[in-house]
Amino acid sequence: MAALLLGLVILLWGANWPVMKVGVELMPPVTFAAARMVLGCATLFLVAAAAGQARLPSRHDRRIVVWVGLLQMAAFVLLIALALQIVPAGRSAILSYTTPLWVLPMAMLVLGERLTWMKGAGLVAGLAGVAVLFNPAGFDWGDRGVLLGNGLLLLAALAWAVNIVQVRGHRWEGTPLSLGPWQALVASLVLVPAALLLEGGRGIDWSGTLAAVLVYNGPVSTAFCFWAMVTVTRALPAITTSLGTLGTPVVGLLLSAWWLGEPLTWTNLTGLGLIGSGLVLVALSESRGLGNRRPGSGRG
Repeated sequence: MAALLLGLVILLWGANWPVMKVGVELMPPVTFAAARMVLGCATLFLVAAAAGQARLPSRHDRRIVVWVGLLQMAAFVLLIALALQIVPAGRSAILSYTTPLWVLPMAMLVLGERLTWMKGAGLVAGLAGVAVLFNPAGFDWGDRGVLLGNGLLLLAALAWAVNIVQVRGHRWEGTPLSLGPWQALVASLVLVPAALLLEGGRGIDWSGTLAAVLVYNGPVSTAFCFWAMVTVTRALPAITTSLGTLGTPVVGLLLSAWWLGEPLTWTNLTGLGLIGSGLVLVALSESRGLGNRRPGSGRG
């Protein structure tokens, strides 16, 4: 059951990249990010209530709940929506999943994590993949819009990486399902006023397509996939989950090519291969480290 859920999450999250691309063409990007988060928040509260986990975060967890809401949810979703106006969906999926590469040096500096040879090799391979994506033969350095869009994607990955380091250093009291709705609420309280202030007068192309996109992004991609990943993380080994989610940008790239007609360039394929190889090495190294820790000695 858990393996089936993991495969479903990979497919749903991967497919969401071309879906989001369509969404930001029908709705202003900040408004799209706000709508997605409000729908996801409402669904998460319903799921938490049905599971008997609808309760206020403890005082100990409240600060990290705010940071998750601001960085992993509000900032990440907003920056992705803005970038998708410019950058192809497949390339966006690849760049956004560079997050673990940026976690590695930050975790060494902030948390004192050790750099193993596997992590070092993974970082080098991943950075080589990023360099391939930005090589002059496959990237227009003279187009300011392209520079901005790709920069926003890297900034989104960096924001999520900062939050991951914060989460690793925190000892949780609440469960992921009990805290998820409040994290989404924090993001909604930021994104909704921003949408009204920045895009209140801009038109929305209301249609059945847009309704389907919003349902997919809110209840499905945000709420259901969040619950599913919580279930998968508890049931499967960490290394299985970590390596499995690397399939998301692959699905995103292939479905964007099939659905949106985006070209499968050698730049994207080579960059994805190198970044994926790097993330595999980092994940394998971390799984060995977890296996060598004494019970109870890991971070909460």
